[in-house]
Amino acid sequence: MKKELEELNGKGFLIHHWDTDGICSAKLIIERLDEKITTNITPTLGNYFLTDEEFNKCQGFDFIIIVDMSLPEENILTLAKNAKVLIFDHHLGKEIKSVFHYNPIIKGENPDEYPSASWIVNDYLQNPVNLHSILGIIGDHEQKIKNNKAFYQIIEQFCKEQDLTFEKLLQMAYLIDSNYKLGEKENVEKAPYYLLDNQTSADILEHEQWNKNIEHLNSEIEDILSESIDLTQDIIMKTMNSKSNIISTITRKIAWKHDKNTIVINNGYFTDENQLYVRTINADMKPMIQKGKQYGFKCGGKKEVLGAILPKEKTKVFVDEIIDYLNNQQ
Repeated sequence: MKKELEELNGKGFLIHHWDTDGICSAKLIIERLDEKITTNITPTLGNYFLTDEEFNKCQGFDFIIIVDMSLPEENILTLAKNAKVLIFDHHLGKEIKSVFHYNPIIKGENPDEYPSASWIVNDYLQNPVNLHSILGIIGDHEQKIKNNKAFYQIIEQFCKEQDLTFEKLLQMAYLIDSNYKLGEKENVEKAPYYLLDNQTSADILEHEQWNKNIEHLNSEIEDILSESIDLTQDIIMKTMNSKSNIISTITRKIAWKHDKNTIVINNGYFTDENQLYVRTINADMKPMIQKGKQYGFKCGGKKEVLGAILPKEKTKVFVDEIIDYLNNQQ
């Protein structure tokens, strides 16, 4: 373990993303630091920032670790006033030099070499390849990771050694993700400890409640995917109305099925705001992520992905800007 973690003393607080990558990254950190981590939370599902209530929960800790989340710089600087802050992440953003910010991608490294936060955490901890470092990759990339030859070879070798299939890994990621997709924040926060106490693939694949979750979600996802889509200048547009947090799944499935840049708006998750999700085939979304942040939107993502929460009355204008940007990339 490197000195940044070795030197941590006192009570630790862990903030992690709600998806498989965030949960597996959290599990790896908790496993290494053991009882030094006394509390873990995920932000309000769908939010890429901390609320006042969540800031209050962060008080009284000696150190705070953030994994798989690109929180706003002002959030980080506020946390750092009263605690040592460490970040492990792989999203686009700005390096925050006043804290320990371990993110090779924002320092110019090739994103293909750092496909998940779980891989970054596992590499930093100098662990061997393991189920949870792999699951974070699968959760973020699904079938697309097969296009990354170096990592697909690692995954294939792992499957061979563990007598697993790629499809089983994918199913495990879906099961873990089912908690956040159904809006079950408390179960998201319990999940890293479940993985810590139940280390085998069977423990995930046979989790009774997670399997029930999947049945419910699959039905809703199939219904939404059966609805019509709009094609605007070679860009797919989709509007949905769902109380489940499934916009990333819907966007991914549409984009990969049609091999086109895809923009999805969900106007049913929040009362006064919309969820926006964009997945591209080749275009770099970093400029639009930066522009969204400049507009004051809750916005983040990776090279090929933009996720945002924005006021309903400002959605169309920003989406039109994204369409113009994507058209100019072709």
